[in-house]
Amino acid sequence: MSAPSARGLFRATGKKAKPVAVRVSSDLGGSYEFTETKDREPNDFYPTPVEPTRAFLSVELERLREFSGVWEPACGDGAMLHEFTAAGLTAFGSDLIQRGAAAEVRSFYDYREPAFPAIATNPPFAECNTDPGWIRHALGTLGVEYMALLLPMNWTGAQGRAALWAEFPPARVYVMRWRIDFTGQGAPPMLNGWFVWDRAWRGETVLRMLDRKDVRQGELFSEAAE
Repeated sequence: MSAPSARGLFRATGKKAKPVAVRVSSDLGGSYEFTETKDREPNDFYPTPVEPTRAFLSVELERLREFSGVWEPACGDGAMLHEFTAAGLTAFGSDLIQRGAAAEVRSFYDYREPAFPAIATNPPFAECNTDPGWIRHALGTLGVEYMALLLPMNWTGAQGRAALWAEFPPARVYVMRWRIDFTGQGAPPMLNGWFVWDRAWRGETVLRMLDRKDVRQGELFSEAAE
């Protein structure tokens, strides 16, 4: 799972990044120290808060229900899997490392057939920056019918991904209009989005905006009214 550093943006503009505040204690109010760099988590593991998953389900749940199940191949601690099952979906999780979820420990690249025809996950960002890589393996080798990836919005801008985008254009891109705090150290200065590849879609990529939502709110409100 991933959340890239914004320090590359400063390198590109020639500006120096500001020191990063890192939490060093868990006492009430917490305490912080400032450091010039903040190391990336091993294997790009950044747990996904519930809001991005619930916002995604608020717009894509009906489509996901058309599949026999949803595969979460970078399931980490199982946070996203929990949201899928809570929404009534059959879900299967796998990951390179066991992090506490009831998951199959296996590299995504070792699969030669998809566990389910639909994938939805917060993938390791570094693996989505290369070609061949995560996206070609899923859409080319495995031939999944549907894949939704949580990625930084600047993923679209790299020239090196032009050929990949041309061959596998997303059906829908949802820009999330809030900054996600993946680390508990404060939200990074970039926007993320859900990139959805859907073989049933015909036409150009559709761009949509997405706000914080809870897919279960409608059910809770209707139950309270009864």
